[in-house]
Amino acid sequence: MSYVDEVLERVVAKNPAEPEFHQAVKEVLESLRPVIEANEETYRREALLERLTEPDRQFKFRVPWVDDKGQVQVNTGYRVQFNNSIGPYKGGLRLHPSVNLGIIKFLGFEQIFKNSLTGLPIGGGKGGSDFDPKGKSDREVMAFCQSFMTELNKYIGADTDVPAGDIGTGAREIGYMFGQFKKIRGTYEGVLTGKGLSYGGSLARTEATGYGLLYLTEEMLKCNGHDIKGKTVCVSGSGNVAIYATQKAHQLGAKVVTVSDSSGWVYDPEGIDVALLKEVKEVKRARLTEYAAARPSAEYHEGRGVWSVKCDIALPCATQNELFLEDAKALVANGCIAVAEGANMPTTLDATEYLQQNKVLFAPGKAANAGGVATSALEMSQNSERLSWSFEEVDSKLQGIMVNIFHNLDDAAKRYGKEGDYVAGANIAGFEKVAEAMIAQGVV
Repeated sequence: MSYVDEVLERVVAKNPAEPEFHQAVKEVLESLRPVIEANEETYRREALLERLTEPDRQFKFRVPWVDDKGQVQVNTGYRVQFNNSIGPYKGGLRLHPSVNLGIIKFLGFEQIFKNSLTGLPIGGGKGGSDFDPKGKSDREVMAFCQSFMTELNKYIGADTDVPAGDIGTGAREIGYMFGQFKKIRGTYEGVLTGKGLSYGGSLARTEATGYGLLYLTEEMLKCNGHDIKGKTVCVSGSGNVAIYATQKAHQLGAKVVTVSDSSGWVYDPEGIDVALLKEVKEVKRARLTEYAAARPSAEYHEGRGVWSVKCDIALPCATQNELFLEDAKALVANGCIAVAEGANMPTTLDATEYLQQNKVLFAPGKAANAGGVATSALEMSQNSERLSWSFEEVDSKLQGIMVNIFHNLDDAAKRYGKEGDYVAGANIAGFEKVAEAMIAQGVV
C-alpha cells in the first residue's frame, strides 16, 4: 500500500465521525501524490504525513453564559492548533450551530496550506463554538463572548496563536472577545485580528476576503485568455465574503446576478445592489426576502438554486459542501468558464472533479479566499509596528499577494505535469514550504 493510502486509512480510523476532516485530508493528499512519491523514503522516515494530519493540540471546553431571561445556557468551545512550523497559529473563530470538532479540524487543516500560500509567516489553526449569534441581543452575545474568551485566553497570544473572525464572528464579537482578553491578561497586544479601527484593526480587512477572491479570479482568467469585464457572475451567500466579492466584481466590470442565505436566494438580472444588500444583511441582519421586497427587479426563491442561473463565473461564498455534482453539471451546461471558491471547501469532491474534467477553470478556497487571512497577517504586522497603513496601501499589498498566489500554484502544477490543475497546484505550493520547515525543525 502506498504511503498516502496508509495515512488516509489511519486518519479515518483515528478520527471517526468526522467526514469533513476526512474529505479535506483526502483532497489534499490525493493531489500531493506526485510530490510524496518523489520523496517517499524521506517522508516515511520522518512520519511527515502522520505529523501533518495530527494537530499539535486541540482544546474543547464548556462555555456557560446567562441569557436575557436569566437562564443559564451552555455551549461548547473549540480551538485546534494544527501546525506552527512557519509561524504562529492563525485562523478564525466560527460561531454556528453546525460547529463540531470535525469541522474545526477540517478548517484548521486547510488553514495550514492557505496560510503557507500567502507567503507570510503564519501557521494553521481554527476554533469556534456551536453558539448561534443570530437572534441574540448584544448583551447575550457579549455574555457568551466573555465566557468563551475566559477559557480561550489561556491558549492564545500574539506570538502563539492569533484567532480572527469567521462565520458568525464579526466586528461586534471580536470586540467583546478582545475586551475580555485584555481585562484578564492585562496586556494590550495584537492577539485577535479583525479588530475595530479604533483599537488596532486594519483598513481593508472587512473587504479583504471578497476583494482577494476577485483579484485571484481576475488573474486566473487573464492567464487563460479571458477578460473579467462584461462577465455574468453568480455568487452564493450574503455575508461578508459575498458582499465584498460582489462589490469588487462590479468595480472590475462584471455583473453579479445572485446572492443567497440559509432560507433562499435572489436573482437580480439588473445586478445585485450592494448598498441595499449591506443594509439588509449588515444593518438589519434580515433575510433576503427584504432585499427582494425593496428591489423591483429582484426575484426571491426559497431553498437552493443559485447554480441553476446561467453565468460565466461562479463564486461559492457561503459554506462547506454547498455546490454539488448536479450543480456542477448545471454550470457546465450553461457555459460557465470559471469557479473560484470564496468559502472553505464549498464544492464537493465529485463536483470539483466534474468541473475540472469539463475544462472549467477551478480555483480552490485555500488559494482563492486567502485574502482574508493575508490581510489579518498584515494587521498583525501593523500591530507589531504600532502603525496603521492606509486603505490603498493594504489593498495594494493584498492584490500583490493574491496575484502571487495564483502564479505560485500555477507554477507548482506545471512542475509536476499537472498544468491547469489549480487544486493540485495550490496543495503542492502550500505543502512544499511547510514540509521543508517541518523537516528542518526536527521531530517536534
